[in-house]
Amino acid sequence: MSGKLIIISAPSGSGKSTLINHLVEKGFDFTFSISATSRAPRGKEQNGVEYYFLSLDEFRKAIEENRFLEYEEVYPGCFYGTLKEPIDNALKAGKNVILDIDVKGALNVKRLYPTLATTIFIQPPSVEALRERLIGRQTDSMEMIEKRVAKAAQEIAEANKFDVIIINDKLEQAQQDIVREVKSIIEA
Repeated sequence: MSGKLIIISAPSGSGKSTLINHLVEKGFDFTFSISATSRAPRGKEQNGVEYYFLSLDEFRKAIEENRFLEYEEVYPGCFYGTLKEPIDNALKAGKNVILDIDVKGALNVKRLYPTLATTIFIQPPSVEALRERLIGRQTDSMEMIEKRVAKAAQEIAEANKFDVIIINDKLEQAQQDIVREVKSIIEA
């Protein structure tokens, strides 16, 4: 038996992490995909827990060996990606896997697993509402917020390529929507 692959993407500040945490609280049994990165661990991060930490050379070698489902050079010399082997092993074991990745990566993974993967896009009610949420977090400068908003507008333009779109305008409704959708995916 094969598990299901559920890929969740959203612009920064759309509430993706909150909705994923809600699924966990509701008792959904997932294996969470752990991304690989070429950056060094921060604080108490551990290899194989928060990320698979690879040196820049190891990351580039893994790219050459086609070991990634998707990857991106986020900053010069700083890569993030999803390794194939842990995903394939979990799916073969019948486990449902949840991926929390960016829009480009989500669409790439969907192309590789057209029948096993379902893509879910978490959309803010508007770009302006997203800007207000990011300002309210008080974690970024206005310059960074505007960069995130610009990227969000590009990501929202790709939403129609996803299997499911959940608009996170009212959190309680979005929580009900994601529970219903994920339950439907798992039971299909």
